[in-house]
Amino acid sequence: MLNCALCLEKECYNGKDCLKLKEEIKKLYQKNEISLIKTATSIETKYYMKKTRIEEIILFSKRMDYKKLGLAFCLGLEKEAREIYSIFKEHFKVYSACCKICGIDKTEFKLDKIDKSRYEAMCNPIGQATFLNQKKTDLNIIIGLCIGHDILFSNHSKAPVTTLAVKDRVLAHNPLGAIYSHYYLNKISNK
Repeated sequence: MLNCALCLEKECYNGKDCLKLKEEIKKLYQKNEISLIKTATSIETKYYMKKTRIEEIILFSKRMDYKKLGLAFCLGLEKEAREIYSIFKEHFKVYSACCKICGIDKTEFKLDKIDKSRYEAMCNPIGQATFLNQKKTDLNIIIGLCIGHDILFSNHSKAPVTTLAVKDRVLAHNPLGAIYSHYYLNKISNK
């Protein structure tokens, strides 16, 4: 049974087709996907370990001839979103949508509230995607959307989506920190 995470050889790196689907998969790459993979591979090859993810997004977007970028961000990363907006606006038209867009009350969908004593707007990833779709963005960038909200946003975005930052309030938005820390690794695994 194929399980790449447990494979120690990674012979695919040298051309082995464990699935015996190479020719079938190659046919799935259409004109747009081929353009995207060529651009991505070019960035990877030329700038491997030389550019930050922000710089890679700028390079990639320019090479793809993207003119309009969308930022879908969590209100908890408002300061970071403002900085990222400032950087991207030097190169592109940038639109942004915070997670509380439209201000829909959590009680509308019987959602759990953090503080039951006050009004609490729900996160609205479909609203974020709808707004950015209306702006006809070429690429949308997720900045710290909650788990699940990122999925809904990606499902409803008409533009391709990439993630710049993943929310992890415990580990300063660095979810891999749990893997690199023996304390957290022991805490979250049964080892």
